[in-house]
Amino acid sequence: MPMNPTVARVTQRIIDRSRATRGAYLDLIERSRDQGLNRPQLSCGNLAHGFAAAGDDKPLIKSGKAMNIGIVTAYNDMLSAHQPYGRYPEQIKIFAREIGATAQVAGGVPAMCDGVTQGQDSMELSLFSRDVIAMAAVVGLSHAMFEGALLLGICDKIVPGLLIGSLRFGHLPTILVPAGPMPTGLPNKEKVRIRQLYAEGKVGREELLESESASYHSPGTCTFYGTANSNQMMMEMMGLHMPGSSFVQPGNKLRQELTRSAVHRLAQIGWDGDDYRPLGHCVDEKAIVNAIAGLLATGGSTNHVIHLPAIARAAGIQIDWDDMDELSRVVPLIANVYPNGAGDVNAFASAGGMPYVIRELIGSGLAHADIRTVYGKSLTEGAQEPVMDGDVLKWEPAPEVSGDTTMLRPVSAPFQAEGGFRLLQGNLGRGTIKVSAVDPSRWTLEAPCRVFAEQNDVLAAFKNGELERDVVVVVRFQGPGANGMPELHKLTPPLGVLQDRGFKVALVTDGRMSGASGKVPAAIHISPEAGHGGPLAKLRDGDVVRVCANTGVLAALVPDAEWNAREEAVASDNAIGVGRELFALMRRHSDPAERGGSAMLAAAGL
Repeated sequence: MPMNPTVARVTQRIIDRSRATRGAYLDLIERSRDQGLNRPQLSCGNLAHGFAAAGDDKPLIKSGKAMNIGIVTAYNDMLSAHQPYGRYPEQIKIFAREIGATAQVAGGVPAMCDGVTQGQDSMELSLFSRDVIAMAAVVGLSHAMFEGALLLGICDKIVPGLLIGSLRFGHLPTILVPAGPMPTGLPNKEKVRIRQLYAEGKVGREELLESESASYHSPGTCTFYGTANSNQMMMEMMGLHMPGSSFVQPGNKLRQELTRSAVHRLAQIGWDGDDYRPLGHCVDEKAIVNAIAGLLATGGSTNHVIHLPAIARAAGIQIDWDDMDELSRVVPLIANVYPNGAGDVNAFASAGGMPYVIRELIGSGLAHADIRTVYGKSLTEGAQEPVMDGDVLKWEPAPEVSGDTTMLRPVSAPFQAEGGFRLLQGNLGRGTIKVSAVDPSRWTLEAPCRVFAEQNDVLAAFKNGELERDVVVVVRFQGPGANGMPELHKLTPPLGVLQDRGFKVALVTDGRMSGASGKVPAAIHISPEAGHGGPLAKLRDGDVVRVCANTGVLAALVPDAEWNAREEAVASDNAIGVGRELFALMRRHSDPAERGGSAMLAAAGL
């Protein structure tokens, strides 16, 4: 199947735009392999420190005759998705010995749970934790003891951070190792119903906690299709996981064998063999386009319109929201996972999951098959399901037909003809909107706005009955430079209640929403942000705001003369507590959301 002309055109545009920065990056990783700091360049004292605690692996590491794998782990046992990683390093060391290699934990990185911090002051650290993770990964790999890397991470900022950091060691072959989702708990729509009842004061905290505990109930990733599971999808679309490994649940033989296969495969793609596959060559312009196509086709998390530009920059690749918007016009929505539909990622996997999606997108010319994956000749080999044949792991072709057409459909009969993303722009700036979970009748809204600077003030206004009307709720001073760009997901229940009462409601913000946000239209990531002179700072209560996903318009319907004459509101600075003051440097130097919202990348000139 020839490539779709739009996909081909956007890909070429990204290649052309990135020519200088990509060339510089490829030069960097070439030098890092041939002339950089690697194990043979370490002094005897350096080496002795590096293997002093390696036990039975010490002689082989000392000899320098086999790959030593660096494990970068985001393990903690508070975060359910990462709890299974606790035993992974010991397993990986055993699997490495099976093929004559060794492994060591290069370092640990923090792993923040947005579910725990949602709606709290600590959420203001969330986006910047991605840069902390990237820097922590760099610190671990900088010891130069390793010829390959395994990255243990799943959730929101963790996978992007691990990738950004590891791409600075792009000469190393690298595989990401997932741990899988928890079993299905309370149906997501029932969870949402209880949340809205709680917002209305119709059930108490005890009932709400029982509902939440039945939803998030065991080790593994949360099963809604938010940022964590969108991360897994993207890694498969980029060929950085072993095929079909994303959504295999923890604690079974298949999960363990997929980890073993990743270790064994990494040893086969090192620089001493004839199948060298460095991470920096795997993550190229086509792989980034594949990640975008997968995001659009599955209705994935809005957070990736920030994370993908940052990941791309770390590999010398320049993308923007126009690229994503243009691709969204030709990539149809073929998955219907909650919050877009009723079923969760376990139902998605049972219906065919990522192997089905990959086969459909490649077969329709909407994804590039000819990328360098960690496992085979092309991404086509990613359209396979892992299964156990007795005690042996093998892969079978993706199903020809969806196992559940309420969850997965072919490109020829999609849920929507276009993808789940739209670019919005106008006199309020540039922003994004996820439409895959929004009823098309709500894609256009024009109503007076109510302006807030804090999400808790929105909740108070809702409880006081001040929003019982058609309204555009504006929450400004939520960008990376103002307060770290927190997710505003706790506004979803009250806004959902207003929408269910028959009002036309939308959210406009320079902040973020959770990857799980759904039915309420939300124009988010508005850039430039209000705190950096963005036009949201000019809005006043009662201004009529138009949000239109159909035409891509985000505008205050205020006469130009009046608009231009207005003074900008000024944010208060109260970022003290839960360590927020230590992140002032990141707030002060962060770049716009469309570039990734990163002070680290901005300061590095990437």
